Amino acid sequence: MKKRPVDIVVISDVHLGTYGCHAKELLKYLKSIKPKEVILNGDIVDIWQFSKRYWPKSHMKVVKLLLEWVAKGIPVHYITGNHDELLRKFSGNSMGSLSIVNKMVIPLGEEKAWIFHGDVFDVTMQHSKWVAKLGAKGYDSLILLNRGINFISKKMGKGPISMSKKIKNGVKSAVKFINDFEQIAADIAIENGYDYVICGHIHQPEIKVIRTDKGEVTYLNSGDWIENLTALEYNKGQWKLYTYHEDQQVVQHIEDKKEETFVLEKAELFQSLLEEFRISGMTQQSK
Repeated sequence: MKKRPVDIVVISDVHLGTYGCHAKELLKYLKSIKPKEVILNGDIVDIWQFSKRYWPKSHMKVVKLLLEWVAKGIPVHYITGNHDELLRKFSGNSMGSLSIVNKMVIPLGEEKAWIFHGDVFDVTMQHSKWVAKLGAKGYDSLILLNRGINFISKKMGKGPISMSKKIKNGVKSAVKFINDFEQIAADIAIENGYDYVICGHIHQPEIKVIRTDKGEVTYLNSGDWIENLTALEYNKGQWKLYTYHEDQQVVQHIEDKKEETFVLEKAELFQSLLEEFRISGMTQQSK
């Protein structure tokens, strides 16, 4: 499959290490592009859920591909989120072309984009982490149930159904939270003179202009790889929202169907990831 050149790609909320993660689809997408710069905008690895000891081969393949990009010298910025907040203690560190940060501002010609995960706006994250974690486990269970329903739906010749999305869209408080989240991000971005504000966290892909009496800003959200399977791409001065299900060339591309699931203790998983970092670091140094 021929790779598409992309100036910048932004992905978030992959949640590697959970049952809901669509790592195979993400891997196919990543293999279809040739990015000049990569921004991982939080919750890439779901450290909250590591106790489940669930780590399929496809999840490790995503990590390996990202580290191959690092070894090639492609800038990869890992912005920390709430599900991978353990990495926040390493903010400001870098290894080769890989950097770990809590937020960043990037120049886009004469414009500026402010990028961060977005959990700082979530009151639940700030004040009741145990409630949030309980909610994450419930959401993961709902995703598992949803996959079973979609398996049956596919056999019946019908399209996929997103139960959690229907529930979120049907609950007024959830809709209000999303609207408030977008507005707060936009207000702060406008006050600081940014042209774009790019977030993740709420699993709601979006590109829209938000106007206030103080100005306007383009708000972008990269969505997730649990339900929406979306990313943001910047190319030739323009942002666009990539949706996996709309890219039939990538969807229909046949990958290796053999799937293995590694059952690892938390310490073993960290050791495996560190080994991948070490190998990539040595590869880069030898070039």
